[in-house]
Amino acid sequence: MTQVSILIFDIFGTVVDWHGSIVREVSALYPQVDADAFALAWRGGYQPAMQRVRSGELGWTRIDDLHRMILDQILPRFGLEHLSEVERAHLNRVWHRLDAWPDSVAGLTRLKQRFTISSLSNGNIGLLTNMAKRAGLPWDCVLSAEVFRAYKPDPRTYLGVAEVFDVTPGEVMLVAAHQDDLAAARACGLATAYIERPFEFGQAHPKDVSPDAANTWHARDLQHLADQLGC
Repeated sequence: MTQVSILIFDIFGTVVDWHGSIVREVSALYPQVDADAFALAWRGGYQPAMQRVRSGELGWTRIDDLHRMILDQILPRFGLEHLSEVERAHLNRVWHRLDAWPDSVAGLTRLKQRFTISSLSNGNIGLLTNMAKRAGLPWDCVLSAEVFRAYKPDPRTYLGVAEVFDVTPGEVMLVAAHQDDLAAARACGLATAYIERPFEFGQAHPKDVSPDAANTWHARDLQHLADQLGC
């Protein structure tokens, strides 16, 4: 750990509660809709949409635009095909308004005392900046797949961070709640820290948060990680 100077963070699910935030907003706007199912359906289109970019079927496309494509596809399933363009655009920007997990701001603030902290999300820069402004996320830097024009787990994203800060990959640690993201970062020489988010998909859909010995660190939340790292 004496080598690590940069902490980079996955965002959706790791730092912010995408499921709970979408459920709350959809429930308020469209109470007739099963907001839990809606949030899961919207997120369910995330990886397939990015794969269309990775495969070359689509040229580089920002997450905001992929989110909108998925939204337009699922609206009829939930009886919302009548939404106007203004209503669709407002709903799509819910991803800019996601709430931080309760420990995130305090944990990041502590970690920032010792490390340079940055996002490394598939979300686009405008989305991440708006989210940070609203939620009070104290980033030193906002990095996105958009900077590298490649979506995680493309090595260009992880190695690109080391290039941005002019450090070796071993001086960078990815902090994430997703083991596949962490495994890809380790394959590029980064250190990794796993954050448990058992209710990322909602209280009704707990996920397995078992440790993976390959990770450098395993923490309940960002406050716990700060404790472990002596911040």
